[in-house]
Amino acid sequence: MLRPLAAALLLSCAALSAANAQTIYPIDRADILVGAKFDFKVEFDGLVDRAAFAVTVSGEDAAKLFGKAPEFVAREDNKDQSALLLRDVALSKPGRYEVSVSDGKTSKKLAWNVFATGPRQAKNVILFIGDGMSGAHRVAARLLSKGMTEGKAHGKLAMDSMPRMALVSTAGSDSIITDSANSASAYATGHKAATNAMGVYADRTADPLDDPRVETISSLAQRRLGLGIGIVTNTEIEDATPAAMVAHTRRRAEYDSIVAQMFDAKPDVILGGGSANFLPKGAPGSKRKDETDFLAKFRDAGYTLASNGTELRSLGPDTKKLLGLFHLSNMDGALDRKFLKAGSVGRYPDQPDLTEQVKTALDVLSKNPNGFFLMVESGMIDKYTHLLDMERAVYETIMLDNSVKLARDWAAARGDDTLILVLADHTHPVSLIGTIDDDMTTTPNVPLRERVRVYEKAGFPNYPAADAQGYPPRVDVSRRLAMFSASMPDHYETYRPKLDGPNEPTSPGQQPGTFTANEKYKNVPGAVLRLGNLSALINASVHSGEDVILTATGPGSERVQGQLENTEVFRVMVEALGLGHGEQN
Repeated sequence: MLRPLAAALLLSCAALSAANAQTIYPIDRADILVGAKFDFKVEFDGLVDRAAFAVTVSGEDAAKLFGKAPEFVAREDNKDQSALLLRDVALSKPGRYEVSVSDGKTSKKLAWNVFATGPRQAKNVILFIGDGMSGAHRVAARLLSKGMTEGKAHGKLAMDSMPRMALVSTAGSDSIITDSANSASAYATGHKAATNAMGVYADRTADPLDDPRVETISSLAQRRLGLGIGIVTNTEIEDATPAAMVAHTRRRAEYDSIVAQMFDAKPDVILGGGSANFLPKGAPGSKRKDETDFLAKFRDAGYTLASNGTELRSLGPDTKKLLGLFHLSNMDGALDRKFLKAGSVGRYPDQPDLTEQVKTALDVLSKNPNGFFLMVESGMIDKYTHLLDMERAVYETIMLDNSVKLARDWAAARGDDTLILVLADHTHPVSLIGTIDDDMTTTPNVPLRERVRVYEKAGFPNYPAADAQGYPPRVDVSRRLAMFSASMPDHYETYRPKLDGPNEPTSPGQQPGTFTANEKYKNVPGAVLRLGNLSALINASVHSGEDVILTATGPGSERVQGQLENTEVFRVMVEALGLGHGEQN
Protein backbone atom coordinates (compact mmCIF):
# COMPACT_ATOMS: atom_id res chain seq x y z
CA MET A 1 0.00 0.00 0.00
CA LEU A 2 1.37 3.43 -0.95
CA ARG A 3 2.01 5.95 1.75
CA PRO A 4 -0.17 9.08 1.42
CA LEU A 5 2.73 11.39 0.38
CA ALA A 6 4.06 8.94 -2.22
CA ALA A 7 0.59 8.39 -3.61
CA ALA A 8 0.05 12.13 -3.92
CA LEU A 9 3.33 12.57 -5.80
CA LEU A 10 2.46 9.79 -8.23
CA LEU A 11 -0.98 11.23 -8.87
CA SER A 12 0.53 14.67 -9.42
CA CYS A 13 3.02 13.32 -11.96
CA ALA A 14 0.28 11.36 -13.74
CA ALA A 15 -1.91 14.44 -14.01
CA LEU A 16 0.98 16.50 -15.39
CA SER A 17 1.72 13.86 -18.01
CA ALA A 18 -1.95 13.55 -19.00
CA ALA A 19 -2.27 17.30 -19.34
CA ASN A 20 0.36 17.24 -22.07
CA ALA A 21 -0.68 14.04 -23.84
CA GLN A 22 -1.66 14.10 -27.49
CA THR A 23 -4.42 12.50 -29.49
CA ILE A 24 -3.69 12.09 -33.19
CA TYR A 25 -6.10 11.56 -36.09
CA PRO A 26 -5.94 9.40 -38.21
CA ILE A 27 -5.28 6.92 -35.43
CA ASP A 28 -2.45 4.43 -35.06
CA ARG A 29 -2.37 1.63 -37.65
CA ALA A 30 -4.80 3.45 -39.93
CA ASP A 31 -4.82 2.11 -43.50
CA ILE A 32 -4.95 5.01 -45.95
CA LEU A 33 -5.42 4.77 -49.70
CA VAL A 34 -2.84 6.63 -51.79
CA GLY A 35 -4.30 9.98 -52.80
CA ALA A 36 -7.39 9.70 -50.59
CA LYS A 37 -8.16 12.92 -48.76
CA PHE A 38 -8.24 13.20 -44.98
CA ASP A 39 -7.93 15.72 -42.17
CA PHE A 40 -4.84 15.46 -39.95
CA LYS A 41 -5.44 16.64 -36.38
CA VAL A 42 -3.45 16.71 -33.18
CA GLU A 43 -5.24 17.40 -29.90
CA PHE A 44 -3.21 18.49 -26.86
CA ASP A 45 -4.81 17.97 -23.49
CA GLY A 46 -3.45 21.28 -22.23
CA LEU A 47 -2.31 24.63 -23.55
CA VAL A 48 0.90 24.50 -25.59
CA ASP A 49 3.26 27.10 -26.95
CA ARG A 50 2.95 27.36 -30.72
CA ALA A 51 6.69 27.77 -31.04
CA ALA A 52 7.41 24.69 -28.93
CA PHE A 53 5.65 21.85 -30.70
CA ALA A 54 6.94 19.79 -33.59
CA VAL A 55 4.97 17.51 -35.91
CA THR A 56 6.79 15.27 -38.36
CA VAL A 57 5.69 12.52 -40.73
CA SER A 58 8.46 10.01 -41.47
CA GLY A 59 11.00 12.58 -40.30
CA GLU A 60 9.72 15.42 -42.48
CA ASP A 61 7.95 18.48 -41.18
CA ALA A 62 4.22 17.92 -41.65
CA ALA A 63 3.63 21.34 -43.21
CA LYS A 64 6.33 20.72 -45.80
CA LEU A 65 5.17 17.18 -46.54
CA PHE A 66 1.54 18.17 -47.06
CA GLY A 67 2.36 21.45 -48.75
CA LYS A 68 0.25 23.64 -46.50
CA ALA A 69 0.60 25.39 -43.18
CA PRO A 70 -1.36 23.87 -40.30
CA GLU A 71 -4.07 25.74 -38.44
CA PHE A 72 -3.10 26.22 -34.80
CA VAL A 73 -5.98 26.55 -32.32
CA ALA A 74 -4.64 28.04 -29.09
CA ARG A 75 -7.80 27.39 -27.04
CA GLU A 76 -10.07 24.88 -28.68
CA ASP A 77 -13.74 25.30 -27.73
CA ASN A 78 -12.55 28.13 -25.44
CA LYS A 79 -10.96 25.63 -23.09
CA ASP A 80 -7.40 25.19 -21.87
CA GLN A 81 -6.57 22.84 -24.70
CA SER A 82 -4.70 23.48 -27.91
CA ALA A 83 -4.98 21.74 -31.27
CA LEU A 84 -3.28 21.53 -34.65
CA LEU A 85 -5.24 20.88 -37.84
CA LEU A 86 -4.46 20.31 -41.50
CA ARG A 87 -7.57 19.75 -43.57
CA ASP A 88 -7.97 18.02 -46.91
CA VAL A 89 -4.51 16.49 -47.23
CA ALA A 90 -3.32 13.31 -48.94
CA LEU A 91 -0.26 11.07 -49.25
CA SER A 92 0.95 10.29 -52.74
CA LYS A 93 3.30 7.36 -52.11
CA PRO A 94 2.56 3.99 -50.52
CA GLY A 95 4.47 2.77 -47.50
CA ARG A 96 4.69 3.00 -43.73
CA TYR A 97 4.52 6.53 -42.37
CA GLU A 98 5.70 7.25 -38.83
CA VAL A 99 4.01 10.24 -37.22
CA SER A 100 5.76 12.00 -34.34
CA VAL A 101 4.26 14.81 -32.26
CA SER A 102 6.01 16.74 -29.50
CA ASP A 103 4.87 19.72 -27.46
CA GLY A 104 8.39 20.35 -26.17
CA LYS A 105 7.84 18.28 -23.03
CA THR A 106 6.12 15.08 -24.06
CA SER A 107 5.85 13.24 -27.35
CA LYS A 108 3.77 10.59 -29.04
CA LYS A 109 4.42 8.37 -32.04
CA LEU A 110 2.22 6.25 -34.23
CA ALA A 111 2.27 4.78 -37.73
CA TRP A 112 0.00 4.74 -40.77
CA ASN A 113 -0.02 2.21 -43.58
CA VAL A 114 -0.53 3.94 -46.93
CA PHE A 115 -1.41 1.52 -49.69
CA ALA A 116 -1.75 1.61 -53.46
CA THR A 117 -3.79 -0.73 -55.63
CA GLY A 118 -3.23 -2.68 -58.77
CA PRO A 119 -4.96 -1.82 -62.06
CA ARG A 120 -8.72 -1.73 -62.28
CA GLN A 121 -10.48 -5.10 -62.42
CA ALA A 122 -14.18 -4.26 -62.13
CA LYS A 123 -16.22 -1.71 -64.03
CA ASN A 124 -18.89 -1.59 -61.33
CA VAL A 125 -19.19 -2.36 -57.63
CA ILE A 126 -22.46 -3.18 -55.87
CA LEU A 127 -22.40 -3.33 -52.07
CA PHE A 128 -25.45 -4.96 -50.49
CA ILE A 129 -25.90 -4.36 -46.76
CA GLY A 130 -28.48 -6.27 -44.76
CA ASP A 131 -28.60 -3.97 -41.77
CA GLY A 132 -28.33 -6.06 -38.61
CA MET A 133 -28.52 -9.31 -40.60
CA SER A 134 -27.28 -12.21 -38.52
CA GLY A 135 -26.71 -15.82 -39.46
CA ALA A 136 -30.13 -16.73 -38.07
CA HIS A 137 -31.81 -14.29 -40.46
CA ARG A 138 -30.12 -15.92 -43.44
CA VAL A 139 -31.05 -19.45 -42.31
CA ALA A 140 -34.66 -18.47 -41.63
CA ALA A 141 -34.92 -16.76 -45.02
CA ARG A 142 -33.65 -19.92 -46.69
CA LEU A 143 -36.14 -22.11 -44.81
CA LEU A 144 -39.12 -19.91 -45.66
CA SER A 145 -38.24 -19.09 -49.25
CA LYS A 146 -36.84 -22.47 -50.37
CA GLY A 147 -38.43 -24.99 -48.04
CA MET A 148 -36.90 -28.15 -46.62
CA THR A 149 -37.60 -31.87 -46.70
CA GLU A 150 -35.88 -34.38 -44.43
CA GLY A 151 -33.22 -31.88 -43.49
CA LYS A 152 -32.26 -30.80 -47.02
CA ALA A 153 -33.17 -27.36 -48.31
CA HIS A 154 -34.76 -27.15 -51.75
CA GLY A 155 -32.43 -24.40 -52.85
CA LYS A 156 -29.93 -21.79 -51.82
CA LEU A 157 -30.20 -18.08 -51.34
CA ALA A 158 -28.57 -15.97 -54.04
CA MET A 159 -26.34 -14.43 -51.37
CA ASP A 160 -25.28 -17.85 -50.07
CA SER A 161 -24.39 -19.35 -53.45
CA MET A 162 -21.64 -16.82 -54.13
CA PRO A 163 -18.17 -18.34 -54.55
CA ARG A 164 -16.27 -16.21 -52.01
CA MET A 165 -16.91 -15.95 -48.29
CA ALA A 166 -15.30 -14.36 -45.24
CA LEU A 167 -16.07 -13.35 -41.68
CA VAL A 168 -15.89 -9.62 -40.99
CA SER A 169 -15.33 -8.05 -37.57
CA THR A 170 -17.48 -5.08 -36.65
CA ALA A 171 -15.87 -3.26 -33.68
CA GLY A 172 -15.55 0.52 -33.82
CA SER A 173 -12.75 2.75 -32.57
CA ASP A 174 -14.47 3.24 -29.21
CA SER A 175 -16.23 -0.06 -28.47
CA ILE A 176 -16.52 -3.72 -29.34
CA ILE A 177 -20.19 -3.04 -30.14
CA THR A 178 -20.92 -0.93 -33.18
CA ASP A 179 -23.92 0.89 -34.53
CA SER A 180 -24.90 1.33 -38.17
CA ALA A 181 -23.15 4.68 -38.53
CA ASN A 182 -19.57 3.76 -37.76
CA SER A 183 -19.89 0.24 -39.17
CA ALA A 184 -21.11 1.51 -42.54
CA SER A 185 -18.51 4.27 -42.34
CA ALA A 186 -15.77 1.64 -42.07
CA TYR A 187 -16.97 0.13 -45.34
CA ALA A 188 -17.25 3.54 -47.00
CA THR A 189 -13.91 5.02 -45.87
CA GLY A 190 -11.56 2.24 -44.73
CA HIS A 191 -11.16 4.01 -41.37
CA LYS A 192 -12.47 3.00 -37.96
CA ALA A 193 -14.95 5.43 -36.41
CA ALA A 194 -16.73 5.89 -33.10
CA THR A 195 -20.35 5.03 -32.37
CA ASN A 196 -22.81 7.41 -34.09
CA ALA A 197 -20.03 8.88 -36.28
CA MET A 198 -19.62 8.55 -40.05
CA GLY A 199 -16.89 9.81 -42.35
CA VAL A 200 -14.99 11.38 -39.46
CA TYR A 201 -12.81 10.68 -36.49
CA ALA A 202 -14.92 11.80 -33.53
CA ASP A 203 -12.92 14.52 -31.79
CA ARG A 204 -13.53 16.38 -28.53
CA THR A 205 -15.21 19.50 -29.90
CA ALA A 206 -18.88 20.17 -29.30
CA ASP A 207 -19.67 20.84 -32.95
CA PRO A 208 -20.80 17.53 -34.58
CA LEU A 209 -19.82 18.80 -38.03
CA ASP A 210 -16.21 19.96 -37.57
CA ASP A 211 -14.54 16.62 -36.80
CA PRO A 212 -11.55 15.39 -38.87
CA ARG A 213 -12.93 14.01 -42.13
CA VAL A 214 -11.92 11.02 -44.22
CA GLU A 215 -12.92 10.64 -47.85
CA THR A 216 -15.68 8.20 -48.79
CA ILE A 217 -15.61 5.69 -51.63
CA SER A 218 -18.41 7.66 -53.30
CA SER A 219 -16.24 10.77 -53.42
CA LEU A 220 -13.18 8.82 -54.57
CA ALA A 221 -15.08 7.04 -57.32
CA GLN A 222 -16.58 10.29 -58.58
CA ARG A 223 -13.38 12.32 -58.31
CA ARG A 224 -10.94 9.82 -59.77
CA LEU A 225 -12.89 7.79 -62.28
CA GLY A 226 -16.07 9.75 -62.95
CA LEU A 227 -18.20 6.82 -61.79
CA GLY A 228 -21.91 7.06 -61.26
CA ILE A 229 -23.02 6.80 -57.61
CA GLY A 230 -26.20 5.17 -56.35
CA ILE A 231 -27.65 4.92 -52.83
CA VAL A 232 -30.73 2.73 -52.36
CA THR A 233 -32.49 1.84 -49.11
CA ASN A 234 -35.93 1.16 -47.64
CA THR A 235 -35.20 3.23 -44.53
CA GLU A 236 -34.91 6.98 -44.37
CA ILE A 237 -32.25 7.98 -46.88
CA GLU A 238 -30.66 10.14 -44.15
CA ASP A 239 -30.34 7.15 -41.83
CA ALA A 240 -26.92 5.91 -40.81
CA THR A 241 -26.09 3.31 -43.46
CA PRO A 242 -27.08 5.25 -46.59
CA ALA A 243 -25.80 8.52 -45.13
CA ALA A 244 -22.38 7.01 -44.43
CA MET A 245 -21.77 6.67 -48.16
CA VAL A 246 -21.46 10.46 -48.49
CA ALA A 247 -21.77 12.26 -45.14
CA HIS A 248 -19.33 13.49 -42.50
CA THR A 249 -20.64 13.97 -38.97
CA ARG A 250 -20.04 12.59 -35.51
CA ARG A 251 -23.77 12.55 -34.78
CA ARG A 252 -25.92 10.42 -37.07
CA ALA A 253 -29.07 12.29 -35.99
CA GLU A 254 -27.98 15.44 -37.90
CA TYR A 255 -30.55 14.72 -40.60
CA ASP A 256 -30.85 18.28 -41.93
CA SER A 257 -27.10 18.53 -42.40
CA ILE A 258 -26.93 15.05 -43.94
CA VAL A 259 -29.51 16.04 -46.54
CA ALA A 260 -27.45 19.15 -47.33
CA GLN A 261 -24.29 17.05 -47.64
CA MET A 262 -26.11 14.60 -49.89
CA PHE A 263 -27.11 17.49 -52.12
CA ASP A 264 -23.51 18.71 -52.24
CA ALA A 265 -22.28 15.19 -53.08
CA LYS A 266 -25.00 14.73 -55.73
CA PRO A 267 -25.15 10.94 -56.12
CA ASP A 268 -26.76 10.05 -59.44
CA VAL A 269 -29.44 7.86 -57.86
CA ILE A 270 -30.99 8.36 -54.40
CA LEU A 271 -33.89 6.07 -53.49
CA GLY A 272 -35.57 5.40 -50.15
CA GLY A 273 -37.77 6.96 -47.51
CA GLY A 274 -37.24 10.04 -45.37
CA SER A 275 -38.79 12.90 -47.35
CA ALA A 276 -39.61 14.68 -44.07
CA ASN A 277 -36.15 16.25 -43.92
CA PHE A 278 -36.25 17.34 -47.57
CA LEU A 279 -39.40 19.42 -47.07
CA PRO A 280 -39.32 23.04 -45.87
CA LYS A 281 -40.27 23.57 -42.24
CA GLY A 282 -43.76 24.82 -43.02
CA ALA A 283 -44.73 21.90 -45.27
CA PRO A 284 -47.02 19.14 -43.91
CA GLY A 285 -44.96 16.31 -42.44
CA SER A 286 -41.68 18.23 -42.49
CA LYS A 287 -39.06 17.66 -39.81
CA ARG A 288 -36.63 20.28 -41.05
CA LYS A 289 -35.63 23.13 -38.77
CA ASP A 290 -35.43 25.62 -41.65
CA GLU A 291 -37.42 26.56 -44.72
CA THR A 292 -35.03 25.07 -47.28
CA ASP A 293 -36.91 23.02 -49.87
CA PHE A 294 -34.45 20.31 -50.91
CA LEU A 295 -36.93 18.67 -53.25
CA ALA A 296 -36.93 21.89 -55.23
CA LYS A 297 -33.15 22.15 -55.01
CA PHE A 298 -32.68 18.64 -56.39
CA ARG A 299 -35.23 19.30 -59.13
CA ASP A 300 -33.44 22.51 -60.09
CA ALA A 301 -30.16 20.56 -60.17
CA GLY A 302 -31.55 18.32 -62.91
CA TYR A 303 -32.95 15.43 -60.90
CA THR A 304 -36.10 13.57 -61.87
CA LEU A 305 -38.27 13.14 -58.77
CA ALA A 306 -40.41 10.12 -57.92
CA SER A 307 -42.71 9.82 -54.91
CA ASN A 308 -44.27 6.37 -55.42
CA GLY A 309 -43.85 3.11 -57.24
CA THR A 310 -45.91 4.14 -60.25
CA GLU A 311 -43.73 7.19 -60.85
CA LEU A 312 -40.60 5.07 -60.41
CA ARG A 313 -41.81 2.61 -63.04
CA SER A 314 -42.74 5.44 -65.42
CA LEU A 315 -39.35 7.10 -65.76
CA GLY A 316 -38.30 8.29 -69.18
CA PRO A 317 -35.39 6.56 -70.95
CA ASP A 318 -33.23 9.68 -70.65
CA THR A 319 -33.26 9.80 -66.85
CA LYS A 320 -29.71 10.25 -65.60
CA LYS A 321 -30.28 11.85 -62.19
CA LEU A 322 -32.96 10.42 -59.93
CA LEU A 323 -34.30 11.22 -56.45
CA GLY A 324 -37.05 8.88 -55.28
CA LEU A 325 -38.52 9.36 -51.81
CA PHE A 326 -41.47 7.07 -51.09
CA HIS A 327 -42.32 7.76 -47.45
CA LEU A 328 -41.94 10.58 -44.95
CA SER A 329 -40.08 8.12 -42.70
CA ASN A 330 -39.01 4.47 -43.08
CA MET A 331 -40.77 2.50 -45.78
CA ASP A 332 -43.03 -0.40 -44.84
CA GLY A 333 -41.65 -3.91 -44.96
CA ALA A 334 -42.47 -6.70 -47.40
CA LEU A 335 -44.78 -8.61 -45.03
CA ASP A 336 -46.99 -5.57 -44.50
CA ARG A 337 -46.89 -4.30 -48.09
CA LYS A 338 -47.52 -7.63 -49.78
CA PHE A 339 -49.76 -9.54 -47.35
CA LEU A 340 -50.95 -7.94 -44.11
CA LYS A 341 -51.52 -4.36 -45.35
CA ALA A 342 -50.58 -3.23 -41.85
CA GLY A 343 -48.16 -0.55 -40.66
CA SER A 344 -48.54 2.64 -42.72
CA VAL A 345 -49.46 0.86 -45.95
CA GLY A 346 -52.92 2.44 -45.86
CA ARG A 347 -51.33 5.91 -46.07
CA TYR A 348 -48.60 4.86 -48.52
CA PRO A 349 -50.18 2.15 -50.69
CA ASP A 350 -47.80 2.53 -53.65
CA GLN A 351 -44.35 1.98 -52.15
CA PRO A 352 -41.93 0.21 -54.51
CA ASP A 353 -40.23 -3.01 -53.52
CA LEU A 354 -36.48 -2.97 -52.95
CA THR A 355 -36.09 -5.07 -56.10
CA GLU A 356 -37.84 -2.36 -58.13
CA GLN A 357 -35.55 0.26 -56.68
CA VAL A 358 -32.47 -1.81 -57.51
CA LYS A 359 -33.65 -2.48 -61.08
CA THR A 360 -34.24 1.23 -61.64
CA ALA A 361 -30.88 2.15 -60.11
CA LEU A 362 -29.10 -0.28 -62.43
CA ASP A 363 -30.95 1.08 -65.44
CA VAL A 364 -29.95 4.66 -64.64
CA LEU A 365 -26.39 4.05 -63.43
CA SER A 366 -25.45 1.76 -66.34
CA LYS A 367 -25.82 4.75 -68.67
CA ASN A 368 -22.52 6.05 -67.30
CA PRO A 369 -19.81 4.64 -69.60
CA ASN A 370 -17.25 4.88 -66.79
CA GLY A 371 -19.13 2.47 -64.53
CA PHE A 372 -20.68 2.97 -61.09
CA PHE A 373 -20.66 2.31 -57.36
CA LEU A 374 -24.02 1.32 -55.86
CA MET A 375 -24.88 0.70 -52.21
CA VAL A 376 -28.15 -1.14 -51.52
CA GLU A 377 -29.46 -1.49 -47.97
CA SER A 378 -32.26 -3.68 -46.68
CA GLY A 379 -32.46 -1.59 -43.56
CA MET A 380 -35.67 -2.83 -42.00
CA ILE A 381 -34.05 -6.14 -41.02
CA ASP A 382 -32.42 -4.13 -38.25
CA LYS A 383 -35.47 -2.04 -37.35
CA TYR A 384 -37.72 -5.07 -36.94
CA THR A 385 -35.13 -7.09 -35.04
CA HIS A 386 -34.76 -4.24 -32.56
CA LEU A 387 -38.51 -4.60 -32.05
CA LEU A 388 -38.23 -8.39 -31.56
CA ASP A 389 -40.42 -8.76 -34.68
CA MET A 390 -38.71 -11.72 -36.29
CA GLU A 391 -41.26 -12.56 -38.98
CA ARG A 392 -40.98 -9.11 -40.50
CA ALA A 393 -37.19 -9.18 -40.25
CA VAL A 394 -37.02 -12.51 -42.11
CA TYR A 395 -39.23 -11.23 -44.93
CA GLU A 396 -36.86 -8.26 -45.29
CA THR A 397 -33.99 -10.73 -45.61
CA ILE A 398 -35.85 -12.56 -48.38
CA MET A 399 -36.37 -9.22 -50.13
CA LEU A 400 -32.65 -8.48 -49.87
CA ASP A 401 -31.87 -11.85 -51.43
CA ASN A 402 -34.27 -11.17 -54.29
CA SER A 403 -32.39 -7.93 -54.93
CA VAL A 404 -29.07 -9.78 -54.87
CA LYS A 405 -30.39 -12.30 -57.42
CA LEU A 406 -31.56 -9.48 -59.65
CA ALA A 407 -28.11 -7.86 -59.54
CA ARG A 408 -26.30 -11.14 -60.12
CA ASP A 409 -28.46 -11.92 -63.15
CA TRP A 410 -27.89 -8.39 -64.47
CA ALA A 411 -24.12 -8.72 -64.03
CA ALA A 412 -24.00 -12.19 -65.62
CA ALA A 413 -25.76 -10.88 -68.72
CA ARG A 414 -23.01 -8.27 -69.09
CA GLY A 415 -20.14 -10.72 -68.85
CA ASP A 416 -19.44 -10.40 -65.13
CA ASP A 417 -17.71 -7.02 -65.04
CA THR A 418 -19.23 -6.22 -61.65
CA LEU A 419 -18.00 -6.96 -58.13
CA ILE A 420 -20.96 -7.81 -55.88
CA LEU A 421 -20.58 -7.95 -52.10
CA VAL A 422 -23.27 -8.97 -49.60
CA LEU A 423 -22.89 -8.57 -45.86
CA ALA A 424 -24.31 -7.00 -42.73
CA ASP A 425 -22.98 -3.93 -40.98
CA HIS A 426 -23.37 -5.58 -37.59
CA THR A 427 -25.23 -8.47 -36.00
CA HIS A 428 -28.07 -8.88 -33.54
CA PRO A 429 -27.87 -11.61 -30.88
CA VAL A 430 -30.61 -13.63 -32.60
CA SER A 431 -30.81 -17.41 -32.62
CA LEU A 432 -33.08 -19.91 -34.32
CA ILE A 433 -33.67 -22.54 -31.63
CA GLY A 434 -36.53 -24.66 -32.98
CA THR A 435 -40.23 -24.27 -33.68
CA ILE A 436 -43.38 -23.11 -31.90
CA ASP A 437 -46.24 -25.64 -31.96
CA ASP A 438 -49.33 -23.44 -31.83
CA ASP A 439 -52.45 -23.36 -34.00
CA MET A 440 -53.09 -19.64 -33.28
CA THR A 441 -56.36 -20.34 -31.41
CA THR A 442 -57.31 -17.74 -28.81
CA THR A 443 -57.38 -20.16 -25.87
CA PRO A 444 -54.26 -22.35 -25.80
CA ASN A 445 -54.64 -25.12 -23.24
CA VAL A 446 -51.01 -24.80 -22.08
CA PRO A 447 -48.72 -21.76 -21.74
CA LEU A 448 -47.18 -21.03 -25.12
CA ARG A 449 -43.67 -21.21 -23.73
CA GLU A 450 -44.40 -24.91 -23.21
CA ARG A 451 -45.06 -25.16 -26.94
CA VAL A 452 -41.52 -24.18 -27.94
CA ARG A 453 -40.12 -27.37 -29.49
CA VAL A 454 -36.39 -28.06 -29.55
CA TYR A 455 -34.12 -30.81 -30.83
CA GLU A 456 -36.02 -33.73 -32.41
CA LYS A 457 -39.35 -32.33 -31.21
CA ALA A 458 -38.83 -29.19 -33.30
CA GLY A 459 -39.43 -31.05 -36.54
CA PHE A 460 -39.89 -28.70 -39.48
CA PRO A 461 -42.03 -25.59 -39.88
CA ASN A 462 -45.20 -25.86 -41.98
CA TYR A 463 -45.33 -22.55 -43.79
CA PRO A 464 -47.15 -22.83 -47.12
CA ALA A 465 -45.07 -22.98 -50.28
CA ALA A 466 -43.49 -19.67 -51.13
CA ASP A 467 -44.69 -17.59 -54.06
CA ALA A 468 -42.49 -16.71 -57.03
CA GLN A 469 -40.69 -14.08 -54.96
CA GLY A 470 -39.91 -16.52 -52.15
CA TYR A 471 -42.54 -15.34 -49.65
CA PRO A 472 -44.92 -17.76 -47.94
CA PRO A 473 -48.36 -16.11 -48.07
CA ARG A 474 -48.94 -16.72 -44.33
CA VAL A 475 -46.86 -16.55 -41.17
CA ASP A 476 -49.66 -17.49 -38.74
CA VAL A 477 -49.17 -21.23 -39.26
CA SER A 478 -49.30 -23.91 -36.58
CA ARG A 479 -45.57 -24.74 -36.57
CA ARG A 480 -43.52 -21.58 -36.82
CA LEU A 481 -39.84 -20.81 -36.47
CA ALA A 482 -38.78 -20.02 -32.91
CA MET A 483 -36.35 -17.11 -33.15
CA PHE A 484 -35.36 -15.25 -30.02
CA SER A 485 -32.94 -12.49 -29.09
CA ALA A 486 -30.41 -12.71 -26.28
CA SER A 487 -30.86 -8.99 -25.61
CA MET A 488 -34.22 -7.73 -24.52
CA PRO A 489 -36.02 -5.12 -22.47
CA ASP A 490 -38.89 -6.10 -20.18
CA HIS A 491 -41.70 -7.14 -22.53
CA TYR A 492 -44.65 -9.46 -22.97
CA GLU A 493 -43.64 -12.38 -25.17
CA THR A 494 -46.68 -13.60 -27.10
CA TYR A 495 -44.85 -16.27 -29.13
CA ARG A 496 -47.05 -15.24 -32.05
CA PRO A 497 -46.56 -13.05 -35.15
CA LYS A 498 -48.02 -9.55 -34.90
CA LEU A 499 -50.65 -9.48 -37.64
CA ASP A 500 -52.00 -6.01 -36.86
CA GLY A 501 -48.70 -4.15 -37.29
CA PRO A 502 -45.05 -4.15 -36.23
CA ASN A 503 -44.30 -5.20 -32.67
CA GLU A 504 -44.07 -2.54 -29.96
CA PRO A 505 -42.35 -4.34 -27.08
CA THR A 506 -42.10 -1.34 -24.72
CA SER A 507 -43.85 1.88 -23.79
CA PRO A 508 -42.61 4.89 -21.80
CA GLY A 509 -42.14 4.25 -18.08
CA GLN A 510 -43.13 6.45 -15.14
CA GLN A 511 -39.66 7.96 -14.89
CA PRO A 512 -38.52 10.16 -17.79
CA GLY A 513 -36.29 8.29 -20.21
CA THR A 514 -37.30 4.85 -18.94
CA PHE A 515 -39.34 2.11 -20.57
CA THR A 516 -41.56 -0.69 -19.40
CA ALA A 517 -43.29 -3.71 -20.95
CA ASN A 518 -46.08 -2.64 -23.29
CA GLU A 519 -49.43 -3.47 -21.66
CA LYS A 520 -50.92 -3.83 -25.14
CA TYR A 521 -49.82 -7.46 -25.19
CA LYS A 522 -50.52 -8.32 -21.54
CA ASN A 523 -53.80 -10.12 -22.18
CA VAL A 524 -52.89 -11.85 -25.42
CA PRO A 525 -53.66 -15.54 -24.76
CA GLY A 526 -50.51 -17.31 -23.68
CA ALA A 527 -48.43 -14.12 -23.28
CA VAL A 528 -45.62 -14.24 -20.72
CA LEU A 529 -43.98 -11.27 -19.02
CA ARG A 530 -40.27 -11.64 -19.72
CA LEU A 531 -37.99 -9.66 -17.47
CA GLY A 532 -35.26 -8.37 -19.69
CA ASN A 533 -31.51 -8.30 -19.32
CA LEU A 534 -31.25 -4.67 -20.44
CA SER A 535 -31.50 -1.45 -18.47
CA ALA A 536 -34.88 0.25 -18.16
CA LEU A 537 -33.26 3.09 -20.12
CA ILE A 538 -33.25 0.91 -23.25
CA ASN A 539 -36.49 0.37 -25.14
CA ALA A 540 -35.53 -2.35 -27.61
CA SER A 541 -33.14 -5.19 -28.39
CA VAL A 542 -29.55 -4.13 -29.08
CA HIS A 543 -26.69 -5.05 -31.39
CA SER A 544 -24.11 -7.75 -30.72
CA GLY A 545 -20.41 -7.98 -31.44
CA GLU A 546 -20.09 -11.15 -33.51
CA ASP A 547 -18.47 -11.20 -36.92
CA VAL A 548 -20.79 -10.85 -39.90
CA ILE A 549 -20.83 -13.07 -42.99
CA LEU A 550 -19.52 -11.57 -46.24
CA THR A 551 -20.18 -13.34 -49.55
CA ALA A 552 -18.93 -12.05 -52.89
CA THR A 553 -18.64 -12.69 -56.59
CA GLY A 554 -17.09 -10.95 -59.57
CA PRO A 555 -13.72 -9.36 -60.38
CA GLY A 556 -11.75 -8.57 -57.24
CA SER A 557 -13.72 -10.97 -55.04
CA GLU A 558 -10.68 -13.23 -54.54
CA ARG A 559 -9.64 -10.94 -51.68
CA VAL A 560 -12.72 -12.13 -49.78
CA GLN A 561 -11.49 -15.01 -47.65
CA GLY A 562 -10.79 -15.92 -44.05
CA GLN A 563 -11.42 -13.19 -41.50
CA LEU A 564 -11.31 -9.48 -42.31
CA GLU A 565 -11.56 -6.19 -40.45
CA ASN A 566 -14.59 -4.18 -41.52
CA THR A 567 -12.19 -1.54 -42.88
CA GLU A 568 -10.81 -4.16 -45.28
CA VAL A 569 -14.14 -4.27 -47.11
CA PHE A 570 -13.29 -0.77 -48.34
CA ARG A 571 -9.95 -2.09 -49.53
CA VAL A 572 -11.59 -4.94 -51.45
CA MET A 573 -13.73 -2.41 -53.31
CA VAL A 574 -11.01 0.15 -54.08
CA GLU A 575 -8.68 -2.64 -55.21
CA ALA A 576 -11.34 -3.88 -57.62
CA LEU A 577 -11.82 -0.37 -58.99
CA GLY A 578 -8.10 0.37 -59.10
CA LEU A 579 -8.63 3.62 -57.19
CA GLY A 580 -5.03 3.67 -55.99
CA HIS A 581 -3.31 2.76 -59.24
CA GLY A 582 -1.11 5.11 -61.26
CA GLU A 583 -1.55 8.85 -61.53
CA GLN A 584 -4.98 10.04 -60.46
CA ASN A 585 -6.65 13.41 -60.74
